[in-house]
Parts: sequence; C-alpha cells; structure tokens
Amino acid sequence: MAVQDHAQRFEELALPHLDAAYNLARWLTRNDHDANDVVQEAYMRAFRFFGGFHGDNARSWLLAIVRNTCYTWLQQNRGWHANTSLDELLDAGTADAVLASVEPSEEGPERHLLREDDRALVNRALEQLPEEFREVLVLKELEDLSYREIAAVTGVPLGTVMSRLSRARKLLCQHFKTPVPES
Repeated sequence: MAVQDHAQRFEELALPHLDAAYNLARWLTRNDHDANDVVQEAYMRAFRFFGGFHGDNARSWLLAIVRNTCYTWLQQNRGWHANTSLDELLDAGTADAVLASVEPSEEGPERHLLREDDRALVNRALEQLPEEFREVLVLKELEDLSYREIAAVTGVPLGTVMSRLSRARKLLCQHFKTPVPES
C-alpha cells in the first residue's frame, strides 16, 4: 500500500507540471520529439528519487530535473557543450512587450493570423538565444516562475538569474530592434 501511496502522491504533485516540463524541454532541445523523450526520462528520474523530495515546491524541483535531464540528453545525443560568449551578443531592451503582443485574440481571423505571425517571429528569436538566456526567459516569461524559483531550477545564484534575464531580454529586443524600456 505504501508504494501505491507513493505513486499517488507523485502523480498529485508532478503531473500538474507536465506542460511546464514539456515547454522547458521543448525550448532547450528545439524539437518536439526530443522534448517528449527528455520529459519522459525526467519524470522517470523524478519518480525514482521522489522519496527524497521533502520540499514544498514540486514545480521547481521537477523543472530542475527536466533541465538537468535535458542537458545530459543534449550532451549524449548531440555532443552539446555549454559555450556562450556574452560580450558578443548584447545591446537593447525587454521581451515583456514583445511576448505580451503575442497573446491570442478574438478579433477575427485576420487579426488571429497576424498574432500567429508575431508568435512565430518571437519563437524564432527565442530559438536563436544561447541556452542559458533562453532557459531563464522561458522560465520567467512563459512559465511565470519567480527569480528564486528560477535560481533553484538552474542552480545559479539569484543575481546570475537576474543578469541572464536582463541580457536575454536585451538580446530578444535587439533581434526586433526595439528600444530598451526603462525598468
């Protein structure tokens, strides 16, 4: 009966975050099929080590496992190595306005097509960001995690999260040639 309780508790805590897990994996692998594989592996790992989870934030815990599984998978399957030159990349503002402009609309098919085009442009811009910037932007803007939660997921200090997020926003806006909004 204890095994059944363990599995039921895991389902209650982990399954609500399946979409967020897939979303993160999709943005990191840049492939739907690979993201499915990564999420499946991550959930198997999470279940295996669920007995050691004693926290109150299953979402952050699970997304950290997805992130780590993703990078392990990328290394094993694509020979990926973290390599980002920050100084080559910068100069401009925030993704908030761009991402906000991609919200679905009920203004008719013409407006809907324009929004879909905007969404595709943002997706392409996000895919061009280096991994460390893309992951914090996805976690903040698309998954609505707090800075502290992002720090827990990525395993980096809070200041690094804020710095990466700022740089990610600047790079995204540079892609669209939009001015830097005042914070």
